[in-house]
This record gives sequence, C-alpha cells and structure tokens, in this order.
Amino acid sequence: MAVKAAVLGGKASDVALDASVFEAEAKPHLVHETVRAELNAARRGTRGAKSRGLVAGGRSKPWRQKGTGRARQGTIRAPQFTGGGVAFPPGMRSFDVKVNRKARRAAFRGALSSHAANGTLAVLDPSAFEAPSTKQAKALLAGWGKDAPVLVVAHEDEETVVKSFRNLERVLVTVPAELEVAAVVWARALLVTESALPLVLQRAGKGQR
Repeated sequence: MAVKAAVLGGKASDVALDASVFEAEAKPHLVHETVRAELNAARRGTRGAKSRGLVAGGRSKPWRQKGTGRARQGTIRAPQFTGGGVAFPPGMRSFDVKVNRKARRAAFRGALSSHAANGTLAVLDPSAFEAPSTKQAKALLAGWGKDAPVLVVAHEDEETVVKSFRNLERVLVTVPAELEVAAVVWARALLVTESALPLVLQRAGKGQR
C-alpha cells in the first residue's frame, strides 16, 4: 500500500509519495551518525589561547639568576606568571566527522519515511498564499492539528510562503538545498510545498542506493 500525504491549502486531497524515498527503512545508527556530523559541522572551532611564544613582553629575565633567594626565572611570559602564556593552549580546530554520501542519503530517507509513516508529513499548495499572511499560515497549521515544532520546506522562489510561516512560533522555514537530517529529526511535523517536493526527492538520492 502506497504511502500518501495530505495536501493542505487547496482542495482536500491526498498525494502519493515516492516509495523509494518515503518507504525506506529507518536505520537509527545512520541517523545518529549523520545528525552528529551535521551538528559538528556547525561548530566554529575558534576557541583559542596564547602560548608563551605569543604573549607580548618578557624579553629579559625578571630578576638576576642568583642571590635573590627566589627560584630562577627566564621570562614573565611563562605560564606560572599572571598574564603569561597558557601551557598547551587550545587552538583552531575542526570538529568535522566524515559520513559517506550513501549513508547520509540513507539517513535522510529514513527520517523522511518516519514522518510519512506517522502521518506527520503533508504537502502544501502554495497557490493558497497569494500574498504573505501569517494569520492564514497559523490557521492552516491549526487546522492540520499536528504538534510543534513544524519544519516548512519551501522553494526559494516561493516568497509568499516563506514570509507567511517564518514569524510563527516554533516553526522553522528552510529551502531544499539547506534541508538537513537534523532538522527533519528535530521537527514533530514536516510540511513541504509542491514545488519543493521534487528537490527534496533529489536531495534524498531518488533512484540511488
């Protein structure tokens, strides 16, 4: 039995979903690896500190070698001095985790299939939004009756849809090119416009394994 999704915004109807994408097996370990990789890729890794070689000053010995009763010191840039460098300081680093393209696509199909199987996936008819209307978008989601947060995937050219949904609380609007597995997993409901659906299928690797 083919999986179907409700069409919102137009006449009450259903649309058949592609079985190769929306009836795929959900593999939790692949989803976990992909979400972890996406979240790590978003980290900037710019934390850092100065070593003793980067701290200014301290060109001469703070006191003479002998006769002071204190331990010998070569520079005030050493870590034991206030304002000195840090021993083994953290620096620029990358948190990237490699996930094969085949595994990433499988995780994406599995996340989409979970929404399709649970009935939390719907297709939006963008013709219902002739002008931006947050009130209309809120009423549409209320009529759908799904729990928030809601992820709305719209085509880049569908400006009226983007402007209608972007100011709603606990609603995230994105485009197919920037759609990630982490966002699909985070959302309790997924709403995709008719023109964005083919691009989502392409991103999921339709016809590829």
